Amino acid sequence: MKDPKRVLFVNSEIYPYLPETTISIVGRYLPQGIQESGKEIRTFMPRYGCVNERRNQLHEVIRLSGMNMVINDIDRPLVIKVASISSARMQVYFIDNDDYFHRKTIYEDSDGTFMEDNDERAIFFARGILETVKKLRWKPDIVHCSGWISQLVPLYLKKAYKNDPIFSDSKVVLSLYGEYQECDFAADMKSKIPVTGIKAKDIELLKTPNGINLAKLAVQYADAVIMGSENISPEIVEYIGSRKLPVLDFTPIDHPDGTYIQKYNEFYDKLLDQDAL
Repeated sequence: MKDPKRVLFVNSEIYPYLPETTISIVGRYLPQGIQESGKEIRTFMPRYGCVNERRNQLHEVIRLSGMNMVINDIDRPLVIKVASISSARMQVYFIDNDDYFHRKTIYEDSDGTFMEDNDERAIFFARGILETVKKLRWKPDIVHCSGWISQLVPLYLKKAYKNDPIFSDSKVVLSLYGEYQECDFAADMKSKIPVTGIKAKDIELLKTPNGINLAKLAVQYADAVIMGSENISPEIVEYIGSRKLPVLDFTPIDHPDGTYIQKYNEFYDKLLDQDAL
């Protein structure tokens, strides 16, 4: 009997840890549905300061924590926490760091301004997940990224980790939701991203560091795209077309019978079958 396929979910939001949005609802129910279809899953999100640790019973995973990552010349400790959604028989891993994720707001400050270190938070999140999955020794067949803060994962996976046996065969699926397309990141974002395996030419799209170009960079290194919403920028849609990637068109998540979960699962299988040919 074949081993079950494995899907790593990299989410910006998961309900009930954050309020109900399209992304958080998919983050909650898609992994459960995929697990019930017979696949193995792991799920990650950032531990934003507004996630109530006591109510949600988060606790630190000591064996996975304790690593440091240098971002913009500063050593940042990586803390991994975990919680369970018992009704779904599902664990959620949280990427945490005091400097990046202990604010009571998510991406904007109390004045509604996009936080100036959001670029570093996305870098820390992406690298933190990939290092943690390596420590888990859990080899994913599919890495499914949802939400803008996950959009550096495809780059790191395909460039910095491409020869790592844990990730060498992983296919990246990117869900796009059209959020924060108009935001601007720090002007020096491009200089903070490179690690061994990533050169300046690999991130040329971030010469102008904004939401549209970050999404395009994620598309550049993805193997397939899911349209998670109908309000994706035409510039991003055009770029997806130019890459000739497999695309799953938008399916409303309130579709009767949870059809979107079935469609996503079939999309994964097609992608993996192509690889087997």
